Amino acid sequence: MLTNDLLLRAARGEEVERIPVWLMRQAGRILPEYKTVRSSVNGFKELVKNPELICEVTIQPVDILGVDAAIIFSDILVIPEAMGLNYEMIESKGPFFPKTIENKNDVLQLTEDVVPNLQYVFESIRLTKSTLNNRVPLIGFAGAPWTIFSYMIEGKGSKTFSQAKKMLYTDPVLSHSLLDKITSATIAYLKEQVKSGADILQVFDSWAGVLSKAQYVEFALPYMQKITTAITEVPVILFAKDAHYILGEFAQTNCAVIGLDWTIEPEKARKETAGKVLQGNLDPCVLYAGKETIKKETEKMLRSFGEQKYICNLGHGVYPDVDFEKAKYFIEVVQQYR
Repeated sequence: MLTNDLLLRAARGEEVERIPVWLMRQAGRILPEYKTVRSSVNGFKELVKNPELICEVTIQPVDILGVDAAIIFSDILVIPEAMGLNYEMIESKGPFFPKTIENKNDVLQLTEDVVPNLQYVFESIRLTKSTLNNRVPLIGFAGAPWTIFSYMIEGKGSKTFSQAKKMLYTDPVLSHSLLDKITSATIAYLKEQVKSGADILQVFDSWAGVLSKAQYVEFALPYMQKITTAITEVPVILFAKDAHYILGEFAQTNCAVIGLDWTIEPEKARKETAGKVLQGNLDPCVLYAGKETIKKETEKMLRSFGEQKYICNLGHGVYPDVDFEKAKYFIEVVQQYR
């Protein structure tokens, strides 16, 4: 039994005595202790593949910030790499794929059997789960099929992902073939995370906002539905950044929780999500402000969502130049709110 199971009870729609809170990208970035660990390895990917260090940085925000859940430190791009498409993480620039997916043969060469190639993630989860000693839940995660597709076609980050969208228009058959393969690999990956000890899962659709609703319904939503249908062992959170138009459709999936970015009004989200548990959605930039503003904006948000069927979070990942003491204060405000 977990000492603190607030997040899981809230995700299941059960009554909680206070609002649970965690931060996207809480493991790392803003913590001095993380920066010390990060400087001890040659690169980001070396860190991601070291279970002992992953365990350490995953638990740091539980100890330092006092969050109500840990989220395993990893990267969404471990999936394309495990499928056979290697990536590099370039300092200060982000991910880069030397080879991208261009044709049917490229898709055929990818494997869906990713579990053997991702043992370092599962070992990290097992070790972290053991070391947490049932203090708080452990969140596992993966990138959504559309977001993974975007990187595999584009080869790097982009404001528009025009090459990925071009593929949707010029070769929808190939697009669906790749998306289906990514989805199968992702389901296997997430199921193994659960077997290894993950208590709840989040699927990040970071680049949902570059699609129109019609495109999302055709090329993204069916694969999110497949994931939520396949994963029945633990609650699943769906988070699609900038996809305001899809809340009603997400509410029809088997997901337990719908994550919201900061541009979505809580009242609108409640109205459109048919009683689903909601997560979010403070603007990460609020954490640059003074404590008075942080408290005011946070409590305003909490009043809008209500105390039940709700998990507090930011509307996206915490920014790397935020003072961790401000993040800690945000956590304290939420936990003291009644």
